[in-house]
Amino acid sequence: MYLFTSESVSEGHPDKVADQISDALLDNFLAQDASSKVACETLVTTGQVVVAGEVKSNAYVDIQSVARGVINRIGYTKSDYMFAGDSCGIFSALHEQSGDINRGVERTDPMDQGAGDQGIMFGYACNETRSCMPLALDMSHALLRELAAIRREGRQMTYLRPDAKSQVTIIYDDHHKAVGVDTIVVSTQHDEFISPSGSLSQAEADGQMLQQICQDVKNLLIPRVIDRHPEYADLLRTDYKLLVNPTGKFVIGGPHGDTGLTGRKIVVDSYGGYCAHGGGAFSGKDPSKVDRSAAYAARHLAKNLVAAGVADQVTVQLSYAIGVARPVSIFLDTHGTAHVDLTDQAIIERVSPLFDMRPYAIEQRLKLRNPIYEETAAYGHFGREPQTVVKHFRDGNGHVIDREVELFTWEKLDYVGQIRQTLNL
Repeated sequence: MYLFTSESVSEGHPDKVADQISDALLDNFLAQDASSKVACETLVTTGQVVVAGEVKSNAYVDIQSVARGVINRIGYTKSDYMFAGDSCGIFSALHEQSGDINRGVERTDPMDQGAGDQGIMFGYACNETRSCMPLALDMSHALLRELAAIRREGRQMTYLRPDAKSQVTIIYDDHHKAVGVDTIVVSTQHDEFISPSGSLSQAEADGQMLQQICQDVKNLLIPRVIDRHPEYADLLRTDYKLLVNPTGKFVIGGPHGDTGLTGRKIVVDSYGGYCAHGGGAFSGKDPSKVDRSAAYAARHLAKNLVAAGVADQVTVQLSYAIGVARPVSIFLDTHGTAHVDLTDQAIIERVSPLFDMRPYAIEQRLKLRNPIYEETAAYGHFGREPQTVVKHFRDGNGHVIDREVELFTWEKLDYVGQIRQTLNL
């Protein structure tokens, strides 16, 4: 037996605040000009937001309005947090994209569009969960999504603030099958809802707050997670350890407690450490940046292979050179779990013609030139539910732009039939 652990962070975590601002700005550029080239970085700290990066676009975006809207949506609306959407300072240092980069990307024939940079990208899928995601990360995300839902409902755990983290350790048997949960860690920012008074000391007040939060996590949060994910129930019947706010107190948090930066939670964004990571972040980058688009394409390929029954577990690696359209390499690893009598190399040679991995082809296949990115910037880019929504934006004249878009297209199982036919399954 062995243990494996993954973590997640909430939408109110400072790094995720930065990611969401960067992706909201990207969406606003794409909503007005689908050909926009954007590489947007955000820094958040006490009472301050700094936006920097490179943009080539015909759109006008009100940087301050978009950033404040994101911060308020997340829940940073009170001066007590020392970071609030309506009062924080916002500084923009966006400038024109480098011509040396742009010349390698744009081509007369769009299919010849080169990769926006060199790099390696990984996609992963397994049959461990309904979402084809690793179990520890799937549970970590679920805990924080439900915690945020409780906070927004405002009926229970009314002391919750936006910043939170989770961590789940899974017990595996010698056949790599999950048999239980060993440890759950939940750290959540909270109001100072019990204050010292009379004979009650600060330490005693802190102890009472911690006791209440522990009880609520155990008796409210975890049962709600199980209700939404009944497949977790058997794993949580084991005598697992529950650690809540292990430091004892978490009042100071968010960008006031820790500076946040775009792209600093790349393992949370991807697969929780269960497979390799190429190192490139996703948020704030338009799909000409293969750090993002090729990572989505690799996940799409991996998930469809698993869903087709080719293997229980699949890792795909893609690599690119700047300005070159076709990937330098495509690698497949089924981790010894393949259900076909073919080598991994033979599988990828047969299947890869179904998935054109040139950047423009990826953009078209996965509809990546749409404003679909703010929703990806918290609780993971993968394992999400594809859905069609209508989003609302404003142009430079204040006119409302309504855009119907399809979210998380790379999670669709739309190539399963073709894969099975190609491999004679």
